[in-house]
Amino acid sequence: MTLPFTPEQPPALGAEVIKLAVMAVGGQGGGVLTGWIEALARAQGYAVQATSVAGVAQRTGATIYYIEMAPAGSSAPVFSLAPAAGDVDVVIAAEMMEAGRAIMRGFVTPDRTTLIGSTHRALAVSEKMAPGDGIADAGEVRAAAEVAARGLVLADFEAAALDVGSVISASLFGALSGSGALPFPPEAFEAAIRAGGKGVDASLRAFATGRQAALAGVQPATHPVPRPAAAAATTGPARLRKAWDDLQARIAAMPAPVQPMAQAGLRKVVEFQHPAYGAEYLDHLDRALALDGAERDWTFSVTAAKYLANAMAYDDVIRVADAKTRPERLERIRAEMGGAEVMQLTEYTHPRAEEIVSLLPRALGQAITDRPRLMGWIDRRVNKGRRLRTDRLLPFLQLHALASMRRFRPMSLRHAEERAHLERWYASALARAGTDYDLAVATLQARRLIKGYSDTHARGLGKFDRVMTGIAMVEGREDAADWARRLMTAALQDEEGSALDGTLKTIESFAA
Repeated sequence: MTLPFTPEQPPALGAEVIKLAVMAVGGQGGGVLTGWIEALARAQGYAVQATSVAGVAQRTGATIYYIEMAPAGSSAPVFSLAPAAGDVDVVIAAEMMEAGRAIMRGFVTPDRTTLIGSTHRALAVSEKMAPGDGIADAGEVRAAAEVAARGLVLADFEAAALDVGSVISASLFGALSGSGALPFPPEAFEAAIRAGGKGVDASLRAFATGRQAALAGVQPATHPVPRPAAAAATTGPARLRKAWDDLQARIAAMPAPVQPMAQAGLRKVVEFQHPAYGAEYLDHLDRALALDGAERDWTFSVTAAKYLANAMAYDDVIRVADAKTRPERLERIRAEMGGAEVMQLTEYTHPRAEEIVSLLPRALGQAITDRPRLMGWIDRRVNKGRRLRTDRLLPFLQLHALASMRRFRPMSLRHAEERAHLERWYASALARAGTDYDLAVATLQARRLIKGYSDTHARGLGKFDRVMTGIAMVEGREDAADWARRLMTAALQDEEGSALDGTLKTIESFAA
């Protein structure tokens, strides 16, 4: 972090208009921060105007708040309604990509602009929709900021606020004070917070933390690698505890390199269903271990441990309902809302006929699936967006009842389909382990293409099938594993699968 001036020597703005832009995503308190800045300036005898321009593209309500202020004089100043490129004194970005957006729009210039930004990430819709890792590189934004800004204040102000039980708007307000970009003393900033009258103590703590970060020249926070959590003591009925201990004993007998991934996979599978399902997971894993060895660092078995768990703990309506009604989720949301005791929580659902029918017993579900007209009739009645207020008893109980259907999952059509699909995929990987070890590992890794549920699952499954077709076409070649990895890379490049189509055509050109 660099500063063009110190707080003890504020910029000599004289009677000029001071122009600030606040770039914030929905829920980050951009309006609250703007209100504090406006109240601060008015209390210091400045004429102020604040406006906002809302936007929704690629963001959850990304908004530009714009404030202009000038010392009150004999004539009223003429203020603009929106920021202009090259004409902003201070830009406050409540998230790293918002800082990048400000730079791209020309609001940050090396001759005048102080850029205050939080280094944490709130992913854009386009980043979340990418089939693979679509997260943009925040390092590029930082490099651009170092060139574009006259003064730069960067730190993880989100974490700074959460650590003291507040929200990012308060820590950013403190950073604005510490930057010295405004000619007002810190006591005036604190008075603006007190005048707001809500969450004053927590906001003042976050203000102090943000101000100290700006004064100290804190660089973006580097989050330490989390240590593996200590195994929690097993609780529950004696029968289930014994079943879990037996599964743990089986993992303890496995090669050391395989044990961590197998342990994580077992927990995921047992949480998804029950200990007997975990035993089935370890039975599958034993088949991989029988074909593997230390000379390959047990790579095939470690990969199998990971992707078998993902395949067995598939996303269905029951699992989604369970995730939305867990007590720890409600606690996390309440913590993110600053400990609010009263809040409104709305779940958005959009089930298709396939999700509903897949919950039925296998024979009945298959009979309905084989009748397109009946499936269409069901789809027209269920394929509608629904909003469930789970802060209310009845909607919460509806989801809770759906989550409680876990005990009936093994009899469902979806479970039968997932089990058959797993067997085909896993058998093909095992068959290749003895002839082409690397291709067998790549075959296991292809399972990463399948994730989510509803339309997301259908798209991933379609890509997976095409990749498996391509792998079969190159099987027997010395570079088969390389082509398998190229197929997966292409499948993850775009949602439509255009890159995958191109790679498959290349393979067809020489495989024929």
